[in-house]
Amino acid sequence: MFPLFLKHLFDIILKRKERTNVLKGIKLRLYPNRTQQNQLEQMFGNDRFHSRKYLKKSYTGKSIIKTAGKRYLKIPKLGYVKTSKTGVLQDVKIKRYTVLLEPTGKYYLSLQVEISEPEKYSLTDKQVGIDVGVADLAILSNGLKYPSFDSSYFEKKAKVWQRKYARRRHLAKLLVLQDRNKKVLCPRSLESFTNWQKAQKSKAKYQAKAANQRRDYLHKLTTHLVKQYDVIAIEDLKTKNLQKNHHLAKSIANASWRMFRQMLEYKCEWYGKKLIAVDPKNTSRICSKCGYNSGAKPLEIREWICSKCQTKHDRDINAAVNILHKATPTGQGLAMVTS
Repeated sequence: MFPLFLKHLFDIILKRKERTNVLKGIKLRLYPNRTQQNQLEQMFGNDRFHSRKYLKKSYTGKSIIKTAGKRYLKIPKLGYVKTSKTGVLQDVKIKRYTVLLEPTGKYYLSLQVEISEPEKYSLTDKQVGIDVGVADLAILSNGLKYPSFDSSYFEKKAKVWQRKYARRRHLAKLLVLQDRNKKVLCPRSLESFTNWQKAQKSKAKYQAKAANQRRDYLHKLTTHLVKQYDVIAIEDLKTKNLQKNHHLAKSIANASWRMFRQMLEYKCEWYGKKLIAVDPKNTSRICSKCGYNSGAKPLEIREWICSKCQTKHDRDINAAVNILHKATPTGQGLAMVTS
């Protein structure tokens, strides 16, 4: 028989082992007043963890942040700061915080919090293979296709403001040099011209809108896939190597294949699903019905007929089916699973 205090200690250790926590990132909008903005500018300059190549205006700390009502947070060295919402901070443990000023001129609070492990999704006994593409982001082995995010509108607006920004900044530099050459009594500096700074913020605003809406689209898509399928098979693509092709680099970056895979990885781990990455070799060449390798095909060919079994294939759907075959041990065994 254990003594009473040892039994109590043993129960506490078991409860700690049963509870598993996960890390999560939370981003909140801040509305600091003028005094707090000036204080943040000084704190941004004193941060010693900045990159030498790119000076990002941010400040990181590990102190305790307290909620004060529905719309206020008490941040160390700043006091009470108005924020967008505080309800998401209930029942969480803040590990680290970062206050940053984005190019759009908005202040944000990025939090690394520890939360209890989320509830597992119910099992559906379904499995799917996913082939990623440019026009369609995700092509499933069951024939469903999900298009890529269309950011053409925001790209056009950002290009317009980029030209305005470059032209206005160039004219401001010429005026600064003119004052310096003429040796005027009070020469103007580049920061005294606000016109090019407004153009810079407008350009950053459209770029941020495109990035935020793309991230939101990927979150909704990956959550839907994780809810629907228990086993998800994808290609183990080297996105960095694929972007060396300058004809497809922009389209691949816009599709965000890497972010799509990262979201699938941690959501499958959170919600009790399985993600398998397979070798992408010959997934577009092999017939998913008979296993015959018909050789390489140019990207212009979207549909083809197997010369052995005369089956007509959609290029992307056939590749998704082959990906699923590689991931399932009971499939046709066309290749080995890499991870």
